Amino acid sequence: MALEQNEIDVLAGSDAEQRFDYLVSRAVETGELWILTDEQGSVMLNTDDEDCVPVWPDLAFAEQWATGEWSDCKPMSITLKQWNFRWTPGLEEDGFAVVVFPLPGDGSEENGLVVWPEELDMMLTRAVKKANAK
Repeated sequence: MALEQNEIDVLAGSDAEQRFDYLVSRAVETGELWILTDEQGSVMLNTDDEDCVPVWPDLAFAEQWATGEWSDCKPMSITLKQWNFRWTPGLEEDGFAVVVFPLPGDGSEENGLVVWPEELDMMLTRAVKKANAK
């Protein structure tokens, strides 16, 4: 289920809320989210207020970040079940937020929405239930 280049281009021009909605729908469709990891674990981003784990809806977008200073990082998929039962509680316990679907760039308007793990988990769970009801 690889993305077409035109879909990647359209998403790159979307705002953070549109990318958030896309991540939720794509995660329900594929059953997974993507993060980047290095030898120390999950890659972190720092906003003005929060330490965040970035998540992406697809391998292609995670790979876009694995360049430059992050060239040693590897994309890793996380199933929605793993996200729900392991990642959400772990991130909450450690006080980390999630930055949803950031785009590479100068770090301004390309930033994704910063949400708490329980908020993302709630949106994913709601979307899964809605998809299963169809």
